Order: sequence, then structure tokens, then C-alpha cells
Amino acid sequence: MIRIGIVGYGNLGKSCQKLVEKTEDMKLVGIFSRREIKKDGFYKIENIEKFKDDIDVLILCGSSDKDIRVQAPLLIKNFNTVDSFDTHKNIPSYEEKMGKIAEENDKIAIISTGWDPGLFSIIRTYSEAILEEGKTYTFWGKGISQGHYAAVRNIEGIKDASQYTIPKEEFIKKIKNGENSEFSPEAAHIREVFAVAEEGYDKKELEEKIKSIPNYFDKYHTIVHFISQEELNKNHKGMPHGGKVIRVGQSPNQNQSTIELSLSLENNPDFTAAVNIAYARAAYNLKKENKKGAFTVIDIAPKYLLKETRQELIKKFI
Repeated sequence: MIRIGIVGYGNLGKSCQKLVEKTEDMKLVGIFSRREIKKDGFYKIENIEKFKDDIDVLILCGSSDKDIRVQAPLLIKNFNTVDSFDTHKNIPSYEEKMGKIAEENDKIAIISTGWDPGLFSIIRTYSEAILEEGKTYTFWGKGISQGHYAAVRNIEGIKDASQYTIPKEEFIKKIKNGENSEFSPEAAHIREVFAVAEEGYDKKELEEKIKSIPNYFDKYHTIVHFISQEELNKNHKGMPHGGKVIRVGQSPNQNQSTIELSLSLENNPDFTAAVNIAYARAAYNLKKENKKGAFTVIDIAPKYLLKETRQELIKKFI
């Protein structure tokens, strides 16, 4: 049995808890939170080191901007970790930092799992390897991004919020038609925020703070709506998401080829949790081979993600 610990008990932490409890080769040792949760199996994060000999892999379920980047470098000293750090431009420096600490402490850190970064990273890699001449396009949504709405809710004066990423369909049509389009993620998407403001705060100022959040909103066309908590609860508390990666390229004879992966997710945290669970198993399997250091999804062979032996996987999938 792979002994699992969960750090953080928001939407992702709750989804990970449910899935670990249903996964036959895993056992949930404990859930660790800054909050005091008076239930069996819940512990304050300050006491986590007491469990370093009882946990094989920690799954970090906090936000990228506030939690993971602070907690992960500390936790990797005593635990093998898996996280969904999703600030793309900061992943190289984060990987370097985690790799150094993991190497020094003989630990495994699997970073930036999930679906983007994560599964989409893998398909971008394979697509470019196969179609060397071409362009790769990534679209997100329509859906609610956990990292984005967490960033909005961290603003003082914001009581609650949801955020939708919406791809511009005209970009997708042009790409599939083989039209050369000046593409950037910022130009190809709209961000739409539904927020509940605390009493006494200026909504114009809050809107400007939202639109200026770096890496999430500052370069995007962002629309902000202030609504009541009741309306937010009624209309914007689901957690759908999805997206697609499209690579359009030429085969050796200059024939056009298209590779596409599309995801449609009814519940974003549940799906992200499922990816984290698979990579927690990979961390455990890598550790059994005495590996150490930081790994991303492009470093890890698929065989490490599943319970079956290599020969069983060849028979089943190849």
C-alpha cells in the first residue's frame, strides 16, 4: 500500500481525499491544513514532520501563488511530493529549486502535474517530436480555473469569486482551416470574473487589482462582474473546465497533418486529483528504484503511473 498524505483541504484536497480512499493500492494517512479541522485524520500543518516515517508521498493541494511555492521547498526535505504548480513561466526556476533540495535530501519531487501543465505538456511534446514543422496551439476553457479564482479570492476585499477562461472560437476555426494566425494565449482567450465584494471596499479599485494580477490577468482581456453571494452560489459554483491542444504541421512530403487532444471536464478538481494520484504512484515507483530529484510529466515513462507490471501493460495497451 502506498501511504499518502494530503496538504491543503480546499476543492482539490477534498477531491484527492475521495479518490485516495477509493484507490485500492493507496492508504490515506492524514490531511494537513493551516486550519484546525476537528475530525479524525486531520492535523495542523505545523505537526507534519511527526509523520515523515509514515507517509510515502505527500500530495500538495494548495494554490500555486501562495501555498505550493512556499510549502514545497520545506516539505521536500522530509517527504516525497507531488504538486500541481501551474504558473508556467516560473516552472523552470521552481523545478531547479526543488531539484536541488530533493537531491540533497534523497527525495522525489514531481512538479506541475494536472492537465495544463500536465497532460497538455505531454501532448505538446509528442506532437512537436512527430510534426517537427508546424505550430502548436493551446486553448483553455470554457471553464473555471482553480488557480485563477484562488488568485482573485486572495485579494483583500474579495469575499468570494469564480473565474471563467473562454477561448475565442474564431481562432480555433482559422487554425483548423490552415490559416496562419498571429496567435498568443492572451489574444486567443477572454477572462471573465464573477466576484463578491466585501462591504466598504471600492469596486473600481478591486476591479483594477484583479485585472493587474501578474501571470493570470494582466495581459488578458478581462471582464469583471460584481454580484451577490447568492447569485454566485446559484450560478457559478460548479467546477467545469476543459481545453484542447492542436498542432498543425507538415509530414515529410509537405502534406498537412493535425494532432489534437481535447478535454471536457465536468469537475476540474476531480480530474486534477486523478492526475495527481497517478503521479503519486509514479513517485512511489521511482523511489523504489532509488531515484531522487525533481521530475516533470515529460520525464516520467507511462509505466510508472499504473499498478500493472510492464509486461501486463504491453499486453494491454501495445
